[in-house]
Amino acid sequence: MAKNIAIYKATIDNDEFNQIKSVLDSKNDLSKVLEFEDGIKKYIGAKYAIATATSTAAVHLALSAIKLKRGDKILMSVNSFINLPEVVRHFDAEPIFIDINMEDMNIDIDKFEEALANNDSKKLRGAIITFIGGQAPDLDRIYDIVEKYGIILIEDCRASLGATYKGKKVGNLRADMTIFSTNPSPSKYAISRSGVIVTNNEEIANRAKLLRTHALTTAYDSYGNLDYVYDVVDIGHKYDLSELDAAYALAQLNKTDRFIKRRKEIAKLYEKRLSNVKHITILPHKDEHIFTQFIIKISRNRDAFARALKERGVSTGLNYIPLHLLSYYKTKYSIKITAFPNALNNYQQILSLPIYAGLSDEDVNYVCDQVIEVASQWV
Repeated sequence: MAKNIAIYKATIDNDEFNQIKSVLDSKNDLSKVLEFEDGIKKYIGAKYAIATATSTAAVHLALSAIKLKRGDKILMSVNSFINLPEVVRHFDAEPIFIDINMEDMNIDIDKFEEALANNDSKKLRGAIITFIGGQAPDLDRIYDIVEKYGIILIEDCRASLGATYKGKKVGNLRADMTIFSTNPSPSKYAISRSGVIVTNNEEIANRAKLLRTHALTTAYDSYGNLDYVYDVVDIGHKYDLSELDAAYALAQLNKTDRFIKRRKEIAKLYEKRLSNVKHITILPHKDEHIFTQFIIKISRNRDAFARALKERGVSTGLNYIPLHLLSYYKTKYSIKITAFPNALNNYQQILSLPIYAGLSDEDVNYVCDQVIEVASQWV
């Protein structure tokens, strides 16, 4: 029987309903945001967690916390999601794109170091390093490089909550800040959104907390209302997370390890069924990969392959379209299509298959059946 398999669907049960109901039933105990932040700190093992409305808001707040200014430069992979350069441009700062390596599609660390060596300027403030699909790059080398050049490091782990590196939780290592979300999908119509900055730096944490609600210095009552006397001491914004979203995020956070376990099971099933299929390449991965995306490569005509799967009820995705191919950045910085050959070559082949905890083995096998059948007809 034909199915309709989404690329991502939130996995929810009574935990989310109960958490949200507790907010709606509360009289004056508005504390889910604090509970969520405490939960993140405990789960990651970090000193500070600053919850925000979205992961994009978390990136914006992080750059506000380091006082990013006009003309400053931030390094990032050309394989990053669109929110990273977008936020940098909101400061009238400049994103500097770096090509990827072909093994795990994370930033090419040789080219990353080369860019730092060639841009010896006080305007080069930092780097935002994305973890593609839930797999960490070579963090030890990245940490050593950023310390050598004295720049800020922000880890973009929006889709990598729960990731580990050499047995330690990402977010409690050597980065200045790490950005997480309990919703790994960039879906336009998400059930709920949340972001959080995790850091061990007290100065950054305090500044982020100040800027999170318009840089207001005031007291709030137990209902969250402003005191009638308040002051503003800087330029902030409304980045904060609502109680309802915090309640949902808390329920999702408590299931993180369960979600990771299930995604790893799905990934093994995909590998078992698709490893020797003609025209399909399964990418190598480390044991610590948490598979927020399952990315394969199609030997030719990837777009037609994706359309054929869509006709069979299987949605797919691209993680990600290289930034220099998007009209705004291509025009703004006059970037040639061939400027990042690894990312371009990779983009022409990659395809992400559905992977989320709510998928049953039957669903996964259905996806595999359709991939195998389409591949068998491919020429």
